[in-house]
Amino acid sequence: MAKAADLTNTVAAQNCTTEEGVMALLSEVNARSGKLDKREALLADRATAISVAEDRLKQRIQEMKTAEEELAKTVQIADRGAEDDVTRLVTLYENMKPKQAVPLFETMAPEFAAGFLGRMQPAAAASIMAGLSPDTAYTISVLMAGRNANAPKR
Repeated sequence: MAKAADLTNTVAAQNCTTEEGVMALLSEVNARSGKLDKREALLADRATAISVAEDRLKQRIQEMKTAEEELAKTVQIADRGAEDDVTRLVTLYENMKPKQAVPLFETMAPEFAAGFLGRMQPAAAASIMAGLSPDTAYTISVLMAGRNANAPKR
């Protein structure tokens, strides 16, 4: 039986001949396959890193949106408080006698005075304007008239 196995091996060896370069080509294909496997693993790592970075970025964006909403609420509260303060001052100036209010308005910056007078009842504002020096009254009038000069027109 040993002779039969030797004979089979010999016949197989005779039938398994390779052309020149096939083994070199196989070696190159295997090397190339190894390089491609390494590159594929590197790309998978990069894809994972990008996915993690995207998740972190989405989380930061959501945190910023939440912070922006909180800030908007705080600003709204502050604006409401400031508006309430200005409204109280307007009411206070309206209820003052013109002789008491005029000296205050004379010392105010014209822009500031124009803001208050523009919000006051016309009769109260007119009484104060009448008591102001002509230069101060003119400056405040120009500011009040020009406040909406750059507003879009229909």
